[in-house]
Amino acid sequence: MLPAATFHILLALAEEDRHGYAIIQDVAARTGGELKLSAGTLYRSIQRMLEQGLIVETRDRPAPEEDDERRRYYRITPDGATAARAEARRLGQLVKMARAVGFAPGKA
Repeated sequence: MLPAATFHILLALAEEDRHGYAIIQDVAARTGGELKLSAGTLYRSIQRMLEQGLIVETRDRPAPEEDDERRRYYRITPDGATAARAEARRLGQLVKMARAVGFAPGKA
């Protein structure tokens, strides 16, 4: 089971490398503003995810006119993608169980 912040960060990195503030923006947009990661939560999560091998800091950077040299960019790893897929399956099973007892809309 992944912490919610970790899962959302992995989703944000699934399609492209991003820097911290871009991750925060993506998570807020993806959740319709329901989840707004604080900088503290983001960077604690990133540090843990780096240690676990779920993400890496990448040296690839955008064109200089579109970049700020202070930014650090992150990329999901194959292990990170595997963990995100497993978490998505787990969450899908929870929704299926919730539907079976009438706690979620849709067919059981």
